[in-house]
Amino acid sequence: MTSKIKPAKGSPYARILGVGGYRPTRVVPNEEILKHIDSSDEWIRSRSGIATRHWAGPEETVAAMSVEAGGKAIADAGITPDQIGAVIVSTVSHFKQTPAIATEIAHRLGTGKPAAFDISAGCAGFGYGLTLAKGLVVEGSAEYVLVLGVERLSDLTDLTDRATAFLFGDGAGAVVVGPAKEPGIGPTVWGSEGDKSNTIMQTESWEVFKDAQGRDEVRYPAITQEGQAVFRWAVYEMAKVAQQALDQAGVQAEDLDVFIPHQANMRIIDSMIKTLKLPEHVTVARDVESTGNTSAASIPLAMERLLATGQAKSGDTALVIGFGAGLVYAATVVTLP
Repeated sequence: MTSKIKPAKGSPYARILGVGGYRPTRVVPNEEILKHIDSSDEWIRSRSGIATRHWAGPEETVAAMSVEAGGKAIADAGITPDQIGAVIVSTVSHFKQTPAIATEIAHRLGTGKPAAFDISAGCAGFGYGLTLAKGLVVEGSAEYVLVLGVERLSDLTDLTDRATAFLFGDGAGAVVVGPAKEPGIGPTVWGSEGDKSNTIMQTESWEVFKDAQGRDEVRYPAITQEGQAVFRWAVYEMAKVAQQALDQAGVQAEDLDVFIPHQANMRIIDSMIKTLKLPEHVTVARDVESTGNTSAASIPLAMERLLATGQAKSGDTALVIGFGAGLVYAATVVTLP
């Protein structure tokens, strides 16, 4: 039987056309973290590579930071907001179950009536959103897609937890994905290992607040992790995933110009460079030192900084990989905007 459905009329390929970022104005050095935990600046730097991070103020909400980053990405792409056909927001720190924060962001940006939805994929969220955006452009459901990674992880940080208090930062990063005449986003290698989901998790379910009446104290949920287990997984398994992404894109390590891994830990980044045998000419994002771990926002924020500072340039070939809670991961090779 012949199908009556017309074929889609999308673009043959997709690429990143613009990038934008927003970092909160408040810079928090390690010295401020040390007021709450028994540690030292030297220990924090040696374990994570983090010296400072940005924490959002009351007015720097998830939506407000996203509007700033998204507006910059749209302008950088050389299009107008009303050309955006879909808005995808990756976040774990928007505290309303519904509606999706993407709808508010789309409205505040003046995008008209695009498809708008949130995804929850932790630190791999940007890669997940990028893959979905590519599919929408190629399939023809949207000509231009705004992908946002945004977090206010300071709201979910336990300042007394010596293992995590120094890790997390706030911010928003965005890209616009649109049509291209040649491949600009490679095949995505992504997946999950749910048997390890307890290695990075929220300490309490929000359900705890349903039964809070009559209690003297209810502890606010925070993010906790088994640091050594996560470190070993990221170092040994994610290098394999990154190599698979290179292989599927038909790109060799020596062909790369830039490496943008999730900004979780400098030691993990250094280990991946060694395992992948990246040549010295490859520029490596090390935004974690001044921004901390911003989860879904970390890759686009690092990408934006590399381009803004001239460490990377338009047309460069970059390997990006995100990994985190779930445990989930996503890696692909892209052409920088």
